[in-house]
Amino acid sequence: MKKQDFQCGLKDGAPIALGYFSVSFSFGILALGGGLTVFQAALTSLTNVTSAGQFAGLQIIIAGGTLLEMAVTQLIINLRYALMSLSLSQKLSERVTFWQRLIIAFANTDEIFAVAMAHGRELSFSYMAGLQILPVIGWTAGTAVGAAAGSMLPEAVNSALSVALYGMFIAVVIPEAKKVRSVLATAALALLMSCVIYYLPVFSGISAGVSIIICTVAASAAGAVLFPLHEEGGTE
Repeated sequence: MKKQDFQCGLKDGAPIALGYFSVSFSFGILALGGGLTVFQAALTSLTNVTSAGQFAGLQIIIAGGTLLEMAVTQLIINLRYALMSLSLSQKLSERVTFWQRLIIAFANTDEIFAVAMAHGRELSFSYMAGLQILPVIGWTAGTAVGAAAGSMLPEAVNSALSVALYGMFIAVVIPEAKKVRSVLATAALALLMSCVIYYLPVFSGISAGVSIIICTVAASAAGAVLFPLHEEGGTE
């Protein structure tokens, strides 16, 4: 059963790995442009496995931000993983040990969480190991290949490929924003605040890291106040 569960996890994780490879390719290019080496970029992906957190962290590194800014930014951006892990733990088999749960939590990304929760049976450690190993490899390998290619490709090609990051964010936000008014309003507010902080001279002393924190917290708080959730999950 353990072998079958692992093979089933590998099958379910293969499409995620392919998607991660393409997205992390862009991170590798941006990391190289930000001053990181190929090894440093790949190690960052291997030890983090978080798209938004890594991209935000890279911008803070490039901007010369402080460790406190980095820590607070990562806490805010990645806090959702704690909530997803709590939910996922309810579906894990009782035979999954404490240390195995820690391993599972390490690579509990949005896509892996969604696939795991949609799995028809309780989740064994073998299944989760199979589900997570290929995406982790794909994310790390894509970063390494992107960074290596970035050192050889012309600057114009690197700039063009880096647009994939923004395309990824648009692909995530736009479909949901078209369906849910609150998502559109909250995203627009965050964008507006980011532009105000960036362009107005009065905010020139605010670093990129602090700007991310302010926009994230303020837009999320405003969205929670203006569009509270009903108990059944809808918004006002």
